[in-house]
Amino acid sequence: MKINFLICAIAALVPLITGFIWYGPLFKNAWMKEMNFTEESLKGANMPVIFLVSYVLGFMIALGLLPAVVHQMGIFSTLAGEPGFSDQTGEAFTTFSSLMETYGDRFRTFKHGVLHGGLTGFFIATPILAIQAMFERKSFKYIAINAGYWIITLAIMGGIVCQWI
Repeated sequence: MKINFLICAIAALVPLITGFIWYGPLFKNAWMKEMNFTEESLKGANMPVIFLVSYVLGFMIALGLLPAVVHQMGIFSTLAGEPGFSDQTGEAFTTFSSLMETYGDRFRTFKHGVLHGGLTGFFIATPILAIQAMFERKSFKYIAINAGYWIITLAIMGGIVCQWI
């Protein structure tokens, strides 16, 4: 399977765009209160570095979503280590080619990617955030704000990755 890195680069913008809206007009005041931030305390950060590192991490997330949202990646990873596969010879490669020809476009929609991206946000990101937040003595509201952001963000990213990778 070929990975379209341009699509990963586009999907990597989603956390920044979603964050601009989520932690801006939608939940800025509630989030700032939960974090004990003030407008003054947020000044002085090196925003270009924060945005650049966030973008790189978003790119990593887009790549990490591939096996969750593109089911054909499971077939590929199952057969990729078989003899002759990388040379595009042998039974495993023939089987893979046949399967991809017949089923390569199955479940490759934005809607399907949104489903699996959202599930990843709910079942992976939310528990990670909640465990960390509990030990940091953060509130349920803090968990809900941040988990909501990741569920929405991963859903949109999953949709992009599934439809166009």
